[in-house]
Amino acid sequence: MNVKTPNAIDTYVGMRMRRRRQLLGMSQERLAEQIGVTFQQVQKYEKGINRIGASRLQRIAEVLRTSPAFFFEQDDLEPPSLAGLDLSAPADPVTEFLRSKEGLVLNRAFVKIEDRRIRETIISLVKAMAQAESSDIPLNVLRMDEPESRRE
Repeated sequence: MNVKTPNAIDTYVGMRMRRRRQLLGMSQERLAEQIGVTFQQVQKYEKGINRIGASRLQRIAEVLRTSPAFFFEQDDLEPPSLAGLDLSAPADPVTEFLRSKEGLVLNRAFVKIEDRRIRETIISLVKAMAQAESSDIPLNVLRMDEPESRRE
């Protein structure tokens, strides 16, 4: 029996599709409904088992509110090549975080906050907590009402 192995680029495009879908909180079923395929087909796209045609990729990009180019972008924003797609290599910490359940939940909640000041306050809080943890400083010592420049 000849088992088809996914092409590295198809796998990469599928991985980007899955990440974007999850970031938006969309189920495979809902995406499938929006693009006119079964959810099993979406699973195959995301695993790179089935290739995505150009017109279908355009429709997926529309539904996921991105551009078709998004599915080919790499960290250095170069078009993917087989050499650059070492899928066995460890991903950078940001990518790993976004793949985690906590990363997805935090990211979804954060993008819903429209007030820039609130977003900046959250960033300051997280930075202070990370600094405290790495310095073994008890969190109750940190004061969030102080400017960040005084805390660092």
